[in-house]
Amino acid sequence: MIPKVVTTLATLKYIESVMKYLAIAFQLCPLFLLGLIQSATASQPPNVIIFYVDDLGWQDVQIEDIDAPCPYETPNLVKLAEAGMTFTQAYSPAPTCSPSRAGIITGQHPAKIKLTHVDLGKIPAGRATERLVAPYLQSHLDLDLMTLADAMKQNGYRTGHVGKWHVGLTATSYGFDFVNQTRGVHRGMDDRTKDFATANHPTYPLSKQKYPPLSKNKPNGISYPFDEVTQSAIDFIADSKQEPFFLNLCHWMVHWPVLTRNGELLEHYCDKFGFPFPPEPGDMTREGQQNPYFAAMTTTVDWSLGRLVDFLKHTDDPRSPGKKLIETTYLFFTSDNGGAEIRGKEIISDNAPLKYGKKHPEEGGIRVPMVVAGPGIAGGIRFEGLVNQLDYFPTILKLTQSSIATENFDALSGLDISPVLMGKSQTIKNRSGKERTHLFWHFPHNGPLAMKSAIREGDFKMYKRYDTADDELYRLYQDGQRLDLEEQNDLAKNPEFTSVVQRLAAKLDSDLAANDAEMPYLNPAFQAKKKASARIASSSFHAADHRATLTVKKNGPAIKEAYVIYGRETPDLPVSKEQQKQKKRLERKMQRRGQDSEATQDDHAAELLGMKYPATIDPDAHSIRAVIPKEISAYRFLFVDTNQFLHHSEIQLAK
Repeated sequence: MIPKVVTTLATLKYIESVMKYLAIAFQLCPLFLLGLIQSATASQPPNVIIFYVDDLGWQDVQIEDIDAPCPYETPNLVKLAEAGMTFTQAYSPAPTCSPSRAGIITGQHPAKIKLTHVDLGKIPAGRATERLVAPYLQSHLDLDLMTLADAMKQNGYRTGHVGKWHVGLTATSYGFDFVNQTRGVHRGMDDRTKDFATANHPTYPLSKQKYPPLSKNKPNGISYPFDEVTQSAIDFIADSKQEPFFLNLCHWMVHWPVLTRNGELLEHYCDKFGFPFPPEPGDMTREGQQNPYFAAMTTTVDWSLGRLVDFLKHTDDPRSPGKKLIETTYLFFTSDNGGAEIRGKEIISDNAPLKYGKKHPEEGGIRVPMVVAGPGIAGGIRFEGLVNQLDYFPTILKLTQSSIATENFDALSGLDISPVLMGKSQTIKNRSGKERTHLFWHFPHNGPLAMKSAIREGDFKMYKRYDTADDELYRLYQDGQRLDLEEQNDLAKNPEFTSVVQRLAAKLDSDLAANDAEMPYLNPAFQAKKKASARIASSSFHAADHRATLTVKKNGPAIKEAYVIYGRETPDLPVSKEQQKQKKRLERKMQRRGQDSEATQDDHAAELLGMKYPATIDPDAHSIRAVIPKEISAYRFLFVDTNQFLHHSEIQLAK
């Protein structure tokens, strides 16, 4: 015992001498203490914001002016680009909303997770004039997939989602601590020509502070209506005191409906485009980028970005003394797909020179604006290489020094682009150090014209057309210079480019196979079909053991794959206005529900509805069966026959 006591006394004397030394050092050199503080705070994980806009085209902002300048004013995005890196050849994972959102949040290719369009939980209805039919998409994102919110939460982050979700269920089911799926200011109006917000509006009061655009008539700027999406995002950041935060901010704009509650902003664009104010009722049909309603929506999103960045600039980071949040936060700005150009008779915008728009895998449907800014990223840099939003997941992991299980990391489809962001590399490379060569897309939807897979490599882009079973090839650039960005000169049949088609086709087929991409099926309703399709003979439900069965006629094709889909008892019956109101109130309540809410039986049933579950194929291959859970009130079978036709039964009550 004595030696131990002696040692303890010696230790105490040593500590006392060290403390005296530190006291003297602090008196002589206050910077010594500051150095210790900076060393401690330097290790604080950065915050992350994804600012996701809906249907904002590559040419709808002022950072990617090609040919005619963009008339929509986006000064805050221009400032963000000056402070960060602009990706001039950035792409969304898909040409529509849900698959792109699913791709970002899981880091996995839409083809891989079988979520390739927006028609979640809807049985594909084949037209009699169409040879092919799209695959069935389950009603929500697979709950077993790791999300970016899950990953950040595991690494000590507070996670928040604000705005549009659109991958089924609500964001509360996918790792978010805070959720508000409000539409904000982007809601329908009785009359878009006059129902504008006022200073005393109960829901959308105009701001007292003035903001751009400045004009001769409004030299001090204009007011903006209150937007819950923007304010909720700022409130989430302000409330994140203890942990670093990850915020998934997803605007509903600039999606249809095309309207604005900001009368002053609409008047500004009416003056700019030569329209009377207020505009005449009816569709906007002037060609090009001259829709004042759409212009107002675009500038409103930019205003929201400005408000967010302004808050970051003027707010202290509680975890990093002496620093503002703007110094400790990475901000990723982009859009979920290319711009929408027309709806009915209304011309919304124009993606020229890009071909087509939303719902098409051509450049106009998947090429998007993208800016990333944050600590260590030099300002005013433009990166010309291929980048995809699937790269966000691994990049954010690297920027935040976060880690996930090896099997989850290996499942990611994108690449870490942080070396490019930090100026350490001029190319994007995979984990083996090999430079990225190409990107691919899979979109087996939206009819014969759009039903394609695509690959982009270097100067070339190739399409695999499913309806006509052939290819298209375009040379967008030649030696890095713009050549056929409009995709007008199809080179697929030109002998000079046969080797290019063969090479790209092989790569595309390999990627589709590696991701187990689900292809379009033959349509049994097609009037000119050349093969026989299976025909349903009978369907029944046995209440005693909750067993459902279906048989097809013996003289036709057999069943190759079979599934059962759970549904609701009365999916197609009319609902009263009061029931509709009750449903909307419940949805709003769910959308604002926090992660700490208790799960209910209804929640569990909702997780089952619209999902595909394997059905048993009997040995004769002409009948299938499945046991239906007792909490499920209705179901239908989905199956593929040996001639590759996709079939579904009518919905049937489980009673």
